[in-house]
Amino acid sequence: MALDQVQEEEEGMSFLDHLEALRFHLLRSVAAVLVFTVIAFLAKNIVFGIIILGPSKVDFFTYRVLCDIANSFNVPALCIDDLPFTIQSRQMTGQFSMHMTSSLVVGFIVAFPYVFWEFWRFISPGLYDKEKNAARGAVFFVSFLFFLGASFGYYILAPLSINFLSNYQLDPSILNEFDISSYVTTLVMLVLASAIMFQLPVVIYFLSMSGIVTSKMLKAYRKHSIVVILIISAIITPPDVISQLLISMPIMVLYEVGISIAKRLEKKRALVEAEYLRNHPEENQ
Repeated sequence: MALDQVQEEEEGMSFLDHLEALRFHLLRSVAAVLVFTVIAFLAKNIVFGIIILGPSKVDFFTYRVLCDIANSFNVPALCIDDLPFTIQSRQMTGQFSMHMTSSLVVGFIVAFPYVFWEFWRFISPGLYDKEKNAARGAVFFVSFLFFLGASFGYYILAPLSINFLSNYQLDPSILNEFDISSYVTTLVMLVLASAIMFQLPVVIYFLSMSGIVTSKMLKAYRKHSIVVILIISAIITPPDVISQLLISMPIMVLYEVGISIAKRLEKKRALVEAEYLRNHPEENQ
């Protein structure tokens, strides 16, 4: 069976045909993730030694920038030059398991644009032409926001959260010795959660395009959205106020961006409807 989009549009496809097409899209997506996972697994020194363990070292990019800012503005408190914790592996398979896990996560992140492109290829034949035109560039914008969110989580949220948790002590006699699985899980959760939450403008765009939400509705529920964002931020971040505010602030900004997007879509829709009524005056009767 041909998988080309044009052929899928032209041929009448049964439910089983759609399942078959979906299966091939999923297989290609999984294959792409596995390819990058294998590459990440083989590049252990770069992926694990530099990327995964980067925020656990004081020479990490974010810490160096903060120290430069601290020196420039004479605010020593901003400089993070000590991370008083060690990472251990307390299970026999701990290091190997985390090597596999981190490689899989890196493989998924790198392959995300292709995975979403395959998903888009599957659903786009079912859209009307005006919907396709309205969603033009979806793969680019979704991928851009995904990487922007992942970068924010990796360079901003993760290092500051790790710094907070590593310096938090109930008593000086209690040493912070984190298990490798706990460290990797925390890092992955922060990065992927940020990447997903940064998709908010895209979600609002498609909901507004389908008429489910409007700019007035988004404005009316602005206060409620702030509460929801703060709750979600508290769930996905360590229990410190700074980390919660760091993730919630850009999401609130993206929510406002979503309101602007909804307004533009409504104005464009109103212009199209006005043009249609001018060309078909009999429908005004």
